[in-house]
Amino acid sequence: MKLKKLSLEQKNRYYGLYFILPWFIGFLFLFMVPLISSFRYSLSNLQVSNEGFTLEFIGLGNFREALLSHESYVRMLTESVLNIVVNTPLIIIFSLFFAVILNQKFHGRVLARAIFFLPVILASGIIASIENGDLMQSVVRNANDMTGGGLSVLKNLDLTIMLLESGMSPILVEYLTGAVSRIYEIVSQSGVQILIFLAGLQSISPSLYEAAKIEGSTGYEAFWKITFPMLSPLILTNLVYTIVDSFISDQTSRLVVDTAFKSFNFGLSAAMSWIYFAVIALILWVTTALVSRKVFYQN
Repeated sequence: MKLKKLSLEQKNRYYGLYFILPWFIGFLFLFMVPLISSFRYSLSNLQVSNEGFTLEFIGLGNFREALLSHESYVRMLTESVLNIVVNTPLIIIFSLFFAVILNQKFHGRVLARAIFFLPVILASGIIASIENGDLMQSVVRNANDMTGGGLSVLKNLDLTIMLLESGMSPILVEYLTGAVSRIYEIVSQSGVQILIFLAGLQSISPSLYEAAKIEGSTGYEAFWKITFPMLSPLILTNLVYTIVDSFISDQTSRLVVDTAFKSFNFGLSAAMSWIYFAVIALILWVTTALVSRKVFYQN
């Protein structure tokens, strides 16, 4: 009996299953049990003693406390979401802009790429803990005292006046001037995205640009007709990565950790984590649903 040959679509489905199989096995054996335990803790009052811990089922009490009674959780969660909405477009635009620049041929290109990857190193491990600690805050405070903290305020004020006089919308002006004041935060979160965009730019066939140049296209037209559509899948990838990365390192996640390991309120911490997870999942779902409609996939 002859075996029926698989179609190309069926083969691709199996390839996709094989690709996610290691992740699924790791999730099943490493994350499934902690995930279920965390959900149990969120519905219980967990008491730790020398003999272990006991769980007292209280239903949605921890969720009500997190959303209605806790003094800072809702405020921090709202600030985290607003921070994502404001910073994510800036990070994507900044990363794409500098990836296009770093993809050009010029002397010292390797050094320039290394410099733009430094924020990834600076935002990791020990340096990140120093950066978030009292030492870095002290350094920044002293630097502001030496250089005059009002200098940056005056520069932002001059920029604001100039943009308003040019007829730009006040809302857009406030957004742009706010981006200037957050430039360090944007640069420090753009290293991986720049590398992903660089990899995508180098995978675009030069023959497409050559054909466009023969047809008389300008560099501006080539960017919007070739570069941007070809990079649109990576824009979606970087968008998801930026959102998840921002949530991992923000003040809400630190509050969740402190509630568990400083206040020893593990049930409340688990409830905060699940609410946090639901908010992240909703934002990712909405973002992916909106952006994926405009993504161009090359056949």
